[in-house]
Amino acid sequence: MPTSDSIDTDAQFYRGRLAPSPTGLLHVGHARTFWIAAQRAAERGGQLILRNEDLDAQRCRPEFVSAMFEDLRWLGIEWFEGPDCGGQFGPYEQSQRMAIYREAWTKLLDRRLIYPCTCSRKDVAQSAGAPNEGDDEALYPGTCRGRAEHGSALPAGVNWRFRVSDGEEITFTDLHLGLQRFVAGRDFGDFIVWRRDDMPAYQLAVVVDDAAMKITEVVRGSDLLKSTARQILLFRALGLAAPEFYHCDLVRDEAGVRLAKRHDSLSIRKLRELGWTPEQVRSGLPAHPAGSVYNR
Repeated sequence: MPTSDSIDTDAQFYRGRLAPSPTGLLHVGHARTFWIAAQRAAERGGQLILRNEDLDAQRCRPEFVSAMFEDLRWLGIEWFEGPDCGGQFGPYEQSQRMAIYREAWTKLLDRRLIYPCTCSRKDVAQSAGAPNEGDDEALYPGTCRGRAEHGSALPAGVNWRFRVSDGEEITFTDLHLGLQRFVAGRDFGDFIVWRRDDMPAYQLAVVVDDAAMKITEVVRGSDLLKSTARQILLFRALGLAAPEFYHCDLVRDEAGVRLAKRHDSLSIRKLRELGWTPEQVRSGLPAHPAGSVYNR
């Protein structure tokens, strides 16, 4: 395992990251994306960082953390910094970085860019319709937009939403998929940055961490393209430099459905038991026809 003794933090030095969440076993889609991230770091003579995104206390489990380390090593992936080997930008478990996230929340509040929201997921879904494919958030109708802030303390039992500027165009050039364009208020609405269970939402946590850990390129699945647009707004709002982005094609099952952790039969652990090699898992190639998966 590489060490972080001689870390180069120059802005031009490549730093990529793996950011799994231990809410289940990693599957072949993770394997392909993480392998691409590892290869891109290696080709550029850069560093790969492992971050444990363990903010979902109800679903994250220690056995999934152990399996994550074991499966990544079995795939032949090495990282330069992480929960197991340390590094100067730790801690590398999100659950241990709460003070950093609260500081970012305070900045957004001071700049009057966020507001408390009491709407439930059901309320939003009924008002705004179902979310788009690959996106986990329905278009928020703005029900609570006019609410006053609650001072400098985080009130319990409410979500906090980032107020977008309706009609603002967010563009970025994806290093794999090319020019991307989203319009705030049309493609996505005000989005959650702090959850009612007093935890930072995914969008805020990854922005804060990618900036703090000096990540220069984010490699992830193309289902997160719209999240990238949201995150670019947060980078700007917090005065942080955004990394570049490379969104991979998704791996799907034989029915064309995007793989998820509920696909236990396609977990790296299960495929290992079936006799797949690391090379086959990394590429999504089957060990036999009955186990086939493929990219679309």
